[in-house]
Amino acid sequence: MAHVKIKAPRNGAYQPFNLRQRRNLKKLYTAGVIAILLCLYFYNPFASGPWSFEKHAAYMNERAHTRQFVSQQSYDWRKAPFYNKIESYIPLPTGTPRTLPRIQFDFPEETRAQAKFRTPRQNAVRNEFKRVWDSYRKLAWPKDELMPVSGAGLDTFGGWGATLVDTLDTLWIMGFKKEFYEAVGAVARIDFGKADVSTISVFETTIRYLGGLLSAYDLSGEKVLLEKAVQLGEMLYRAFDTENNTPLDRLPLSAAQSEDGEGFSAESSICLAAIGSLTMEFTRLAQVTQEPKYYDAVARITTAMEKSQTNTTLPGLFPTWIRAHNLDFSTDVTYTMGAMADSAYEYFPKMHALLGGLDPAYEKIWKTAAPAIDKHLLFRPMLPDTEPGAELLFSGDLYAHTSPSSSSPAKIDPEMQHLTCFIGGMFALAGRLFESPSQVDIGAKLTEGCIYAYSKTPTGIMPEKFQLVPCDSRISCPWNATLWEEEVRRKTYGTSHENFLAIVEDQHLPPGFTYIRDKRYLLRPEAIESVFIMYRITGHEEYLVHAWDMFTHIQSASATTLANGQVMNVMQKEPWIEPEDKMESFWTAETLKYFYLVFSPPGLIDLDDWVFNTEAHPFRRPKVGVGMEGR
Repeated sequence: MAHVKIKAPRNGAYQPFNLRQRRNLKKLYTAGVIAILLCLYFYNPFASGPWSFEKHAAYMNERAHTRQFVSQQSYDWRKAPFYNKIESYIPLPTGTPRTLPRIQFDFPEETRAQAKFRTPRQNAVRNEFKRVWDSYRKLAWPKDELMPVSGAGLDTFGGWGATLVDTLDTLWIMGFKKEFYEAVGAVARIDFGKADVSTISVFETTIRYLGGLLSAYDLSGEKVLLEKAVQLGEMLYRAFDTENNTPLDRLPLSAAQSEDGEGFSAESSICLAAIGSLTMEFTRLAQVTQEPKYYDAVARITTAMEKSQTNTTLPGLFPTWIRAHNLDFSTDVTYTMGAMADSAYEYFPKMHALLGGLDPAYEKIWKTAAPAIDKHLLFRPMLPDTEPGAELLFSGDLYAHTSPSSSSPAKIDPEMQHLTCFIGGMFALAGRLFESPSQVDIGAKLTEGCIYAYSKTPTGIMPEKFQLVPCDSRISCPWNATLWEEEVRRKTYGTSHENFLAIVEDQHLPPGFTYIRDKRYLLRPEAIESVFIMYRITGHEEYLVHAWDMFTHIQSASATTLANGQVMNVMQKEPWIEPEDKMESFWTAETLKYFYLVFSPPGLIDLDDWVFNTEAHPFRRPKVGVGMEGR
């Protein structure tokens, strides 16, 4: 081997860098420092990896570089009149919270292969959220909604920044610390004493605004969020200022502030969700403030529901419409787990968890309702023998007879709504809380039904509303092509076999599906909600595969240059139809949050420590040895 002779430097030492070399090194050093600072600024160490929730919370709640926030308010709702006085409040349940059965699967330590599958997907969801949030922050701040095609801001829920408030806990959960505290500062400036509308939806304001504020407070401990929650809670409490203290559907704001009023007249007709879905938010507000009137307001409704449950036109179930002025649950004959009723049922097992099992009413109501739901509203779809029909369940609507003693059975209307996809998670969660494996199994089949519906459309997304052929039996249900054709023709007024073939081809109807009544996808969260809950309950990794399929298909159909818009027709893939210029706050508050959480380590918002309201806002569950305020 030849030896290379190294020439020694002149004068026995290396010469110093010349001026050009020093400039280049300085530029390189500066670029390196900038790169490191950018990484530190944008990189969130909790976006991937098996970080503990405690470590995440410590990172997000460290306030060394965050200013103190002061609530700004032109009107103090605590001083608003309340005319229909309540002499004695129903108190919050007291005592030591029960040790409830474990909900989450006992996940083992994650393997490298599992982390390699999960982490990129978690980051993809986080990046998509960041893209949407940045567009909202730049173009629509602090409006209620961003219009995802035009980029305009839109006020749809009082003009108080619905997307801003609804998304607070998503920012915290995803580790966007800078953006979270910027949003908290904007929330401090919201003036609930003024609105750009004369009336507000009590239900929507409660689940989005009040739920969002309470959840963000539970996560961060930021006091201004509780101050805002109290102001909003006091406003919403005025909706109970009726002669029998039942809530209004819409609250007139000016009248609620008037010193010359008399209160309000109770509703002659109100939907079940609007009267029965305020319990979690008002209960959590009562827990953190130790103010019993908030709990009293909703506990009175629960008591009325418990007394009326077996006296409806379909005993065990609550009808879609209630006569609030006399708390009559016995006249309406329509029953559904979908729109206008859904969250009322959802809150029965969740209230049991939120109260630490100390109020037996919610367990009693659920255990009466669950078998009735199973018997009257759930159905197996008739599918080709090659399809997994026995593993699927859907939930339809039912129109009962005016008399429970009628001899002919009520017939189900087999229409499934995307809204109703929450029901799988509801049954599974209740099955764990009340130690009923059969209910967990029902939840799995209902979730599989929604997964199946997603997989059978050209876009891979479930439509808003569709119908199928229901089986007479869940045990045996052979495929009947003639019956399928008859049902398709009946629903579409087809007169011949040729009509049937043309309809199936034109509407891309999968076998067993008879009619797509609403072909849109409104960016709804209910399907991924149940997939998330089933994964956390069972640990089955197949749910992660389904979740990723859902996410990629939704992204493909809904993404705009700015954010995501409602999909106009999930039954048509080519040519693509531009998404609608509409993006409700639940896209960032619920849908993207559930997609993120399903791909997160299971300790992030553990279901044994937290319970979600119907807008995906997690509230702290009370623990043994911790006061009922749960903090």
